[in-house]
Amino acid sequence: MGQPMLRRSHGLKDLALAIVSAILLSLSFPKFNLEFLAWFAFIPLFFALKEASKGRAFFLGFACGLFFWGITVYWLVHVTMAGVIVLIFYLSLYFGVFGLLFSIFASGRQAGQRIIFLLPALWVILEYARSHLLTGFPWALLGYSQYLDLPAIQIADTFGVWGVSFLLVMVNGALYSLIKEKSQGVNRIKYLIAPAVILVFVFGYGFFRLQQAGESRNASKRLIKISVIQGNIPQELKWYPQARQGIMNKYLMLSRLAAQEKPDLIVWPEAAVPVILEKEPAYCEMVANLAKQVQSPVLFGAVTLKGDNYYNSALMVSQDKEIVGRYDKLHLVPFGEYIPLRTILPFLETIVPIGDVNPGKEYTIFSVNLPGVGHSLRSKFGVLICFEDVFPELSRQFIKRGAQFLVNITNDAWYKQTFASYQHFQASVFRAVENRVNLLRSANTGVSGFISPEGKIIALVQDASARELFVDGYKTWSIPAKKGAQTIYTRFGDWFIMSVCSLIILISLISRRSDV
Repeated sequence: MGQPMLRRSHGLKDLALAIVSAILLSLSFPKFNLEFLAWFAFIPLFFALKEASKGRAFFLGFACGLFFWGITVYWLVHVTMAGVIVLIFYLSLYFGVFGLLFSIFASGRQAGQRIIFLLPALWVILEYARSHLLTGFPWALLGYSQYLDLPAIQIADTFGVWGVSFLLVMVNGALYSLIKEKSQGVNRIKYLIAPAVILVFVFGYGFFRLQQAGESRNASKRLIKISVIQGNIPQELKWYPQARQGIMNKYLMLSRLAAQEKPDLIVWPEAAVPVILEKEPAYCEMVANLAKQVQSPVLFGAVTLKGDNYYNSALMVSQDKEIVGRYDKLHLVPFGEYIPLRTILPFLETIVPIGDVNPGKEYTIFSVNLPGVGHSLRSKFGVLICFEDVFPELSRQFIKRGAQFLVNITNDAWYKQTFASYQHFQASVFRAVENRVNLLRSANTGVSGFISPEGKIIALVQDASARELFVDGYKTWSIPAKKGAQTIYTRFGDWFIMSVCSLIILISLISRRSDV
């Protein structure tokens, strides 16, 4: 009787530890923004997994994932209840696999070294897999939790967000090993040397880049002035026919106010024009008349039609009332803009009944005249529509094709007053750092504003009480019209993932020989 009770008590304790880790991880993300918690949030889970069997380790990791993802993406209930349940269970599988891998590799004579270096590598591989499998869902990557810790995230220009995720799990592993070995009288200094050296390098590089950026800002540069518009149109009104003119009037009014600051470019959010453009050309004419009136090109989002195919597009109209650029969204939102496997699994339409949008085929580079130099010099930029900014590869490709800054237009009104908009904003911070470019966002209901190449949040659209969400307004800011050389990350992409795979193989081979 005593033995089953003891096992049950031990099992409940392990489950509680897994849940504690999930809560700590959740609190490190917006809108709690307690990012320091991510540096030790895994430790309770590691202790729960310490003596667990493989099956139980998977269960504990899966349970941790259920609580983490339940807290982190709960806002999807505003779109689909059934869909969010399926998504949470799917995402939790990655936590379960991580728990299983811990039980396999975190034992033996070289367990300390494997926990410190192998587990971070495995975690990063799992994040990378999650970001690509089934069209990918690179949301709430561990590294994103540090988006406000500027010194820590500067390494993203070399390693991408994966480097920051690796760093966090490494520190968790080192602290866990330090605590675990304390009770066994083992020399614990060996667990700290390598992580300490890496941390010194990371933060040293971070402070160096931030100082360098400060000096660079003081140098004279040609600037381009841009206004981002936040219309604050409720989702239930966006496609309501009787609301169309009121929506356009609001965007026109806000743009005219912004035009008083003489911007070189005005940016509206995703699908700001509330019609299918080719079916209602008068609405495009309104935007063109505005551009001519205020003598500033306008970039705006709209649903467009080519033949029988619909696209989520960004278009730019010039002061001469001409469409001078169009980009059709490349990476669509599954169950938002199309239903995967619709013909094979038709029941999916009952979960999220939507029509299909078609993906674009080209990385369009827009250009805008620099102030005071006529048409002789132009600044180039790429546009990321909606959650395209969570995919690092898309941003890289725009920069490699000549974009000097990035624009994200989005509509997060679906998710109401939740954490979703701030979690989305995190990704934009990393895209700016990875490519060392300015990034500006125009979001229907927020968060809209400007991010520096160092990931610093420069300016946001806010109301008088400093609220960013579900307020209407605009923000005008000047950014450098040119950028420096391409970063290592821009040039070589996810090379760190290949290095991590090599590290896993190397440590596994060394550990196998040592444990024999």
